[in-house]
Amino acid sequence: MISRDLATFVESGVSLQVGTRDARLIPECQRGVGAWVEPDGEHVTVYVPCAVGALIADNARTTGRIAVCFSRIADHHSIQLKGAVAEVREARAKERAWIERYLQALAEVLGSIGLPHAITLRLSHWPSYAIRFKVESSFVQTPGPGAGRPLAEARP
Repeated sequence: MISRDLATFVESGVSLQVGTRDARLIPECQRGVGAWVEPDGEHVTVYVPCAVGALIADNARTTGRIAVCFSRIADHHSIQLKGAVAEVREARAKERAWIERYLQALAEVLGSIGLPHAITLRLSHWPSYAIRFKVESSFVQTPGPGAGRPLAEARP
């Protein structure tokens, strides 16, 4: 289950990389434009722009698997969630505000390291695919000796 603290991290302005693979195990990776953790703490919806995400969406439908890495830019604190795809669809109009909130948060973070907001806000983000998945495993991906360990092992 995803703790409230982890959900807050996942839903903040962290960098999102969404990974899938095709039936031949050839990987595909694209930048995500937001994520939402359901109240059950077991399901996450991640958003990928349609302009660049068709292969991600197709792979998710075909293989039913997804991995998403969430990385805080300031210190590279990174967590990877993997799971079984439950649904792939186009994001609904009411989800656009959530995606735009994420993009604003990302612009603030990237602005703190010198990237102008206007550049970040030009990222393709709408329309987007919504890929809902059940989290089956979580890993620490922060560079260093603990990278790759299951998140549960890394907790004090």
